[in-house]
Amino acid sequence: MAENTFQKLRDEIESDIVTGRFAPGERLDEMQLAARFGVSRTPIREAILQLNAIGLLEIRPRRGAIVIDPAPQRIFEMFEVMAELEGMAGAKAARRHTDKDRDALLAAHEKCEQAVISEETDRYYYENELFHRAIYAASHSGFLEEQCATMHRRLRPYRRLQLRVHNRMKASFGEHARIVDAILEGNADAARDLLREHVAVQGDRFSDLIANLAK
Repeated sequence: MAENTFQKLRDEIESDIVTGRFAPGERLDEMQLAARFGVSRTPIREAILQLNAIGLLEIRPRRGAIVIDPAPQRIFEMFEVMAELEGMAGAKAARRHTDKDRDALLAAHEKCEQAVISEETDRYYYENELFHRAIYAASHSGFLEEQCATMHRRLRPYRRLQLRVHNRMKASFGEHARIVDAILEGNADAARDLLREHVAVQGDRFSDLIANLAK
């Protein structure tokens, strides 16, 4: 199975979990999912393992994969931690980035712009993921890069759905532009603050995200 095909399969199962189409406590049936997507059970099992790794499913003996309740408070707390980690990575990137890091960041930013023009939110999400990874790499802190990548994976379903909120994708890209400027100018304080604000979901943004989960 091609990687992009598997990715779409996994993303659809992921979306069904976070939007409540699969209820908390429900067991996922591999055979039913394989029939639904017209695939063998192998990619279904791989998708289940990946969703287990980010905390959306729990694999229990003799019961299989069980859907975990994505409690709003838990989601909020994860975004809080992610915002602090991203802010730290941005500040370090502003101080430590090399010419190679600069080129990678600008290339990732350009691909995000192309995704915005195409108006494809999922495409933008995956380009956005590469944009953030370029910042983590530019921090030149291996441990911080690992922790940021781990939290990014944990929050993938919610960050992806958040982009479907009206005008969020364009707003996100505008925030990227200011982040790029701060990093390349070596302004660590601004990079930290901008990335914290970019990732944190508070007030109306958090309410919009939770409302979107119920659609």
